[in-house]
Amino acid sequence: MGKPRRMCRYSQKIIEKHNERDLRRGIIQIMKLKIIACEVLIREISWCVSRTPHMIDMVFTPKGAHESGELLRETIEKEIKKTEESGTDYDAILLGYGLCGNGTTGLSSSLYPLIIPRAHDCCTLYLGSRHRFRELFEDNPSRPYSAAGYAERGDTYLHESTVGAALGLNKTYEDYVELYGEENARFIMETIESADENSCRELYYIDIPETAHPELRESCIKQAEKEEYQVKVHQGDIGLIRRLLEGDWDSEDFLTVPPGRTITPLYDWEKIIESS
Repeated sequence: MGKPRRMCRYSQKIIEKHNERDLRRGIIQIMKLKIIACEVLIREISWCVSRTPHMIDMVFTPKGAHESGELLRETIEKEIKKTEESGTDYDAILLGYGLCGNGTTGLSSSLYPLIIPRAHDCCTLYLGSRHRFRELFEDNPSRPYSAAGYAERGDTYLHESTVGAALGLNKTYEDYVELYGEENARFIMETIESADENSCRELYYIDIPETAHPELRESCIKQAEKEEYQVKVHQGDIGLIRRLLEGDWDSEDFLTVPPGRTITPLYDWEKIIESS
């Protein structure tokens, strides 16, 4: 039996507020939530929203906003500001992103708590946990991947992960020497070069059972093979997205950012982000 998941104190307060009402009224109290997410997750989020007891307003940002961390951050900031100006009494704003090339770094709301998965990028949301992401991508954090949402939107069918850069794996040999010394710098460069040689032409396709699209999958695989990628299909897990939308925000897998605080990156494999 796994250890019980822990809620952060602020998340617990949100849930307790509704549980008190439940006890008084004898009914399930519904939370009012707003989710801002990348459009590549439309299928998965829509599937989960149709099954959650909560009332959820949805806004999706363009896949192309991921072209740079700055552009993504500005795009999400605009949606947060619109939400604040709406005057709607939301219990929280949910963010359907990971760190995403620092695109969520510095995000804050003056009115609402922000809830965000502890994830490096959207691939973690497809896989269901940062542990599964690490298992598949630790040897090459910049390995390209795809999924139905990527294959059907925008002008490219795949995504090249920005996790390598976020973990500091995009520096020059001289940078590593300055940071870690010559011997460690050589080891780091040899490891990175080996990973690139072995897996830069591998493409992982993440297939989530609940939203599987066989036609898109086969089309993506054919295109990738034409471009000489070796494609490996891995089963995804909708669980992390489902829990985000159901309000199951334990501190192990989600960061709750109270109003006035900001998302701060940690650049590690475990916590990934914190609030400051």
